[in-house]
Amino acid sequence: MSTPMGPAPGSALPPVGPTRTATTRDGRTLAYVEVGDSEGPLVIHNHGGPSSRLEARLLARPASKNRLRLVCVDRPGIGQSSPQKTRTYAGWADDLTTIADALGHDAFGVTGWSEGGPWALAAAAYIDPHRLRHVSSIAGGGYGAFGDNWAADHLSSADALGGFLALHFEPGLRLMYAALGMTAEHFRTTYIEQLRKAVDDDDRRILLQPDVAAAFSETSAECFAQGSDGLVRDAELLYRRWAFDVTAIERPVHLWQGTHDRLVPPAINKTVADRMPGAVWHPVEGAGHFVAIGSGDDWLAVAAEELGEGH
Repeated sequence: MSTPMGPAPGSALPPVGPTRTATTRDGRTLAYVEVGDSEGPLVIHNHGGPSSRLEARLLARPASKNRLRLVCVDRPGIGQSSPQKTRTYAGWADDLTTIADALGHDAFGVTGWSEGGPWALAAAAYIDPHRLRHVSSIAGGGYGAFGDNWAADHLSSADALGGFLALHFEPGLRLMYAALGMTAEHFRTTYIEQLRKAVDDDDRRILLQPDVAAAFSETSAECFAQGSDGLVRDAELLYRRWAFDVTAIERPVHLWQGTHDRLVPPAINKTVADRMPGAVWHPVEGAGHFVAIGSGDDWLAVAAEELGEGH
């Protein structure tokens, strides 16, 4: 069982590199940034929601420490990536391999935080393990793993409502996310203050660091660069029964979870871990939802170790 640490108070986060793009086989653009060691093993990170490729900045220091080339990609319709009419988990797994190919890596790892977690699990389900050498889901939103909005009883009333709207009343979901986007883009102080009120003490400590708060605010605002449609389409897949079966995933998949997470309660991912044959469970005592940042050194060290094996 690990203990959260997190960046030193007042420390400045390293910058991300420039936004670059890769082109999919059907002509779409995938926008990404990278941090860490450009000569290191590749880790493709799936951002949360609302978030974007700029989430990479929050992981820049542990990526460098572990000598990893960490790349974060905007999902379709989010940030600077092209919209995609039909979204699927298998299709996104193909997009991840497109990024790896564009960067010249045969072997790579995939990680995901929060709403990015399900996309990492999809990679485990769909990508050849000879190429995909590491998978981590950090406080992943496993809301559709065992059926439509199966985890509603574990969620806050607001998140449970979001799941209901995603499945039954799309106009309501769009209105909810449009309002969220307005706050994230134009009222950033309010956005961070509301988030601080919703999380536990460890998360608040992390969010009180000015550099972290500014970077998180920026990555959230960038999510809505094309409006809220990309996030809406993410949610529709997230809350609906997933097209892949986590109980059939036998390859190792690391699940990291803060024991005090108020946004994705531990019971959700513990259920996923208990039912996934390949799951490696990593509870982080006292951590909240921002365990991805507070324990970044730990989970990226595991990625570096697994990606270094056999090389």
